Amino acid sequence: MGRIIALDYGKKRTGIAATDPLKIIANGLLTIETEKLFDFLKDYAGKESVEKIIIGNPTNLDGSPTDATASVQHCIRRLKNMFPAIPVIPVDERYSSKMASRAMVEMGMKKKDRREKSNIDVIAATMMLQDYLANNIL
Repeated sequence: MGRIIALDYGKKRTGIAATDPLKIIANGLLTIETEKLFDFLKDYAGKESVEKIIIGNPTNLDGSPTDATASVQHCIRRLKNMFPAIPVIPVDERYSSKMASRAMVEMGMKKKDRREKSNIDVIAATMMLQDYLANNIL
């Protein structure tokens, strides 16, 4: 059984989360500089069995593309070329950063730590993945 990886892709940083091997729980892995993302994923997929990659697809409230949509689409194409046997699935990421910020407050995270954008990225990826697990029969 392989893991599912979630990416909260950004121009500077990307939050990464992964499931446990049984695909029950989403765990935040790390936030990485986007320029190092593909090296990390290649290394990770060499060590762990990866069944699927989900990636946040940024859209406006009306479903139209945002400024970031083109870069995410480019990332998706690159992922499909790098991992042709692994499905890459875009998921709705509207409100993911806002929900991550709210979750950090509810977890009692210190204000200083909440300002650290890398924390938001990895929590957003984790929340996207947990939502995906909850709403998709595997």
